[in-house]
Formats: sequence, structure tokens, C-alpha cells
Amino acid sequence: MTSSNTLRAGVIGLGQIGGGVAICLARKQRPLAVYDVRPDAADRLEGVPAVLESPAAVARNSDVLMIAVLNAEQVLAVLEGPNGVLAGAHPNLKIVVLSTIGIDDLKELVALTAKHGVELLDCGVTGGGEADKHGLVSILGGSDASVAQILPVLNDFSAEVHHMGPAGAGMATKIARNMVHFSVWRAGVEGAKLAQAAGVDIGKFIDLVEAASTKPGASVTFWMDPSRIKGPSLKEFDAEAVARYTMMLQQKDLEAAKELADKLGVTIPASEAARLNALDTYRLKD
Repeated sequence: MTSSNTLRAGVIGLGQIGGGVAICLARKQRPLAVYDVRPDAADRLEGVPAVLESPAAVARNSDVLMIAVLNAEQVLAVLEGPNGVLAGAHPNLKIVVLSTIGIDDLKELVALTAKHGVELLDCGVTGGGEADKHGLVSILGGSDASVAQILPVLNDFSAEVHHMGPAGAGMATKIARNMVHFSVWRAGVEGAKLAQAAGVDIGKFIDLVEAASTKPGASVTFWMDPSRIKGPSLKEFDAEAVARYTMMLQQKDLEAAKELADKLGVTIPASEAARLNALDTYRLKD
């Protein structure tokens, strides 16, 4: 690889995330090559050069190549074929997949690129709406040596880079994080529906939830660390033990939520699933 200051970057896929990444790289004056199925995709992106003729051309002109497409099928399509990334790959090329894909798909892609002597790293990202403002949080999986090599490029477009472990660790972390995030979103919708149905002003409810979420013990992550819970003595994370203990604290509140929802005719499936799951765990293991 060349020095960190002269590493050439490539971006394939110029949607919200890929386009934002490309803008940030251009802003940092990083040598940059891009590709998108839309020939005019770069025209609206400040400072970003024109789209090259193929993914292979981007690979030939890159040291660190980010792929930001929709799914694993599209990643594979970008990699393979006479005009694909692997057709233009060189031994020093590092491929970084920003797309969120399944772990089995990721393993297949890693094996495919390895056959061509090229390393593929997984890098889930969050904060897509702020991608063009250097706002992405990058969640990376790969060897220490490879991460050190590509880090200057990732820093050019990331607000934070978290190296979670070897290949696959970044994607597994992103998947698990999204599970938490979207479950909380769903619970938020259900809570808002219930409050509104009970006659509570939705704006006031949102303000209250936001204010309360800053208090100790209110964060979702609080319940991931048993050492913070003043209850059972747990030396390491034990999901069932945490579920049992939190159920003791929360049973009456979740029962009250179910009672009110039934009375008002509001469906709260995520909350009900949490209540039943935790209740079964608590009773069966007690």
C-alpha cells in the first residue's frame, strides 16, 4: 500500500450513504474514483468526479474501495463479471462492504475475494442521513493490520470508527445493533399510540420520553451491563438472568400497559411479546 496521505479511494454505489462517503472523501481531497449504474449519479455530488465506465475501472484506480449498494446480491454483481471489481483488482486492493448483509452471505463474499488474492472487510455504518456531513459511525470487522492500513480513508468520511474484531465482527455488531434500534423504534410507536389513545398530547409525551431517557437507568444500554443492576450478582452478561430480574421490577408496569391497551383497543405486539417472553423466563426459571 501507498502512504496514508496518498491512498486512493473508490466508491461504488452513490446513493445516500455512498454519495455521502464520496462527498466527504472529495472534501478531504482524497484521490477518488466512483461508479454507479446511473451515469449521471455524480453530477449532483459536490466535488465528486464523474462516474467511471465500470466497477473494474474503479478497482484499478483504488487502494481502498467502498461498496455501498443495497444487498448481498448487488455486492456480488459488482464484484463478478468481466467488468466487475475482481476483474480490475490488484494485490494491494482492500474492499470494504458498507452494505448491511447476512453473515453467511458475507462469508461467501470473503471467500470469493480471497480466491482472487484480495481482502474484503465488513463495515456496517449508521447515521446515513448525515453521511455527507462526516456523520457516519463505521462498525468494522477485519484483521488489525488491514484495519490500520485502511483507517486513514475511513477517518475521512466517519465521525467514529469502531473496530469490533476479525472479519464478520463488524457486520454481526451492526445486525445486533439494528435489532435493538428497530425494536426500540417499534416500542416507541406503541407507547405513543397508547398515550395518544389515553388523551395525552403526543408532543408532550415525546418531550417527556426524551427528557426521561437521559436519566441513569433509562438508557437501553443500561440493561446490557449486569454490573449496573443493583440486584443479582452477575459476573458476566447473562440474558436470562437479566430478563428474570428486570421482569421482577417491570411486571406490574407491563401488566398495566396491557390492561390499558386492551381497554382502549390499542395493539402493542412488541410490548406484549416482551411481557410474555420475560414473564415465561422468570416463571420457568424461578
